[in-house]
Order: sequence, then C-alpha cells, then structure tokens
Amino acid sequence: MSEHSSEHTHKKGPSRSQLLLAASVLVALVIVVTFVLSKQNEQKQENAKFSQDVVKQQQQTSQQLNTAQSQQDQPEQDSAPELVEQPPQSERNEAPLEVSTATPEAPELPALDNSDEVVKQSVAQLMSEKALALLVSDDMVRRGVVFVDNLAKGKVAQKHMPVKKPQEPFMALEGDIVVTDPNSFERYTPYVDMLSSMSTAQLVRLFDKFKPLISQAYEEIGYDGEDFNLTLDKAITELLNTPIPESNIPLIKDSVTYRYAYPEWEQLSEAQKQFLRMGPENMKKVKQRLAALQKSLNK
Repeated sequence: MSEHSSEHTHKKGPSRSQLLLAASVLVALVIVVTFVLSKQNEQKQENAKFSQDVVKQQQQTSQQLNTAQSQQDQPEQDSAPELVEQPPQSERNEAPLEVSTATPEAPELPALDNSDEVVKQSVAQLMSEKALALLVSDDMVRRGVVFVDNLAKGKVAQKHMPVKKPQEPFMALEGDIVVTDPNSFERYTPYVDMLSSMSTAQLVRLFDKFKPLISQAYEEIGYDGEDFNLTLDKAITELLNTPIPESNIPLIKDSVTYRYAYPEWEQLSEAQKQFLRMGPENMKKVKQRLAALQKSLNK
C-alpha cells in the first residue's frame, strides 16, 4: 500500500529541487543568447564603420583635390571634395618635350650689278690665290651666263670669257706634217687644275647659291621665264660629245691660223675645236668633272 502511494506521488510532478535546477538552466541560456546577439550586432556596426573608413582612404590617395570651387559653395554635408584623377608620373614623363628650332635663313644676295665682290669671295673659299687670279672679276655672273649660252650653241664668246686667256701662244710643230706641239697643251693645265680643285658638291652649292642672280642675268639676254639649267646641261653635253684624239691631228696652216687637215675634225663646232686644244689628258680630266656635275644637276 505504501509502495503504491509513493509511486503515485512521483507521477504527479517534479520535485521542488528539480524545478529550481530547470529554472537556473533556463536563465543561464537566456543570458548566453542575449550576450551572443549583442556581440554580433556590435561586430556588424564595427565592420560597417571600418568599411566606410577604407573607402574614404582609397578616394583620398587616388584622387587630387580640385580647388576651382570655393568651400563656401559646397554644402556642409559633403564630406569628400570634388576630385580630379591625374595620370601616373611615369606616363606624364613618357612624351618628350617638343622644342621648336629656328631654321637659318639664307643670306640675302646683293643686286646683280653689285654682286662681283660677293661672288669672288665665295669662289675664293674654294680655290687658291693662284687659281683665283685666272678669273675675270668684273661682271662675273653675266659673263658666265653669256659664255655658257654660246657654248650650248657650239660657239665661243671670246669677249665674255669668264677666265683670262693663256699668256703663252698656240704652238705647232712644222715638218712633213704640221701637228700641235704637246707643250702647247700645258697652257690649259692651270685651268684644269682649278676645276679639279673644287668638288662636284662645292660646284653645285656655288651654283645653287647664286641661282637667283644667274636667272636674272639669263632673262636679260632674252630668255624670260626659261630655265638656265637646260642651257647649262646642253653646254656640258656639247663638250662631252667632243671626241678625244688618240694621236696628234695633222694641221693645215692658213696665213696666221691653223685648221684641222681631216674633215671629221674640222667639222666639229667651234667650242669643240677649242676644247681639243687642251690636249687628250686635260680633256679626260675635264670630261670626268663635267659628267659628275651634269649628273648632280639633273637629280
């Protein structure tokens, strides 16, 4: 009977000590949950604030302040000023600084009537005093233009020679056959040396320098608007077409002058027969220089 009563009493509910233990555990769980939730909330707030700080720091380091706008015009709530991005320093230094250079102007030429001194000074820089003494120093540009113009036609303008005539007279060896004295060829050697002393480039530069005066002188003799280069080219061709004799050419004396005994030589132009008087060796040197000059002028 007592045993049955005791079992019945146990089934009615937990004892007082059990209730106290359960309540204590429940309170402890509530405290733990509350603590954990509060920590998570604080962590989220701290992370959000840290993220904002990082963004602000990145904007400040990658951008430059634009001071074009006054601080008074900006609203108070703007925490970041207007920024302008700048290229990296290495990119700004890649492009070389362009520096304009002044092109030297060509010296102004004197009037054609007053050009002799300038022409003589320019020529004197390219040849010796001995060679310079061979030139006729008055009206040099006009003289040269007229001489070349006649030369292109196969003639020799004796009154407009740009160089002085040889002091030694022409000489011939008279015997069974009259021929030119080889010593007579030496009269022209100083002129050939004068031409050979100047390079082709120097001759071309000299010609280009005084081209305006040359063109003016060319127009004065009736070639208005025509190119003097064509006449110069034709004059050079006239001399280059002169055959070089391989041996002495027989001559025929007429009073005080001589003419060539063979028709093929006598029928040459006046300019070509004058060129023959230089002799084979001098002719070869002159032809070599004239061919190079013609090639340079025709480029």
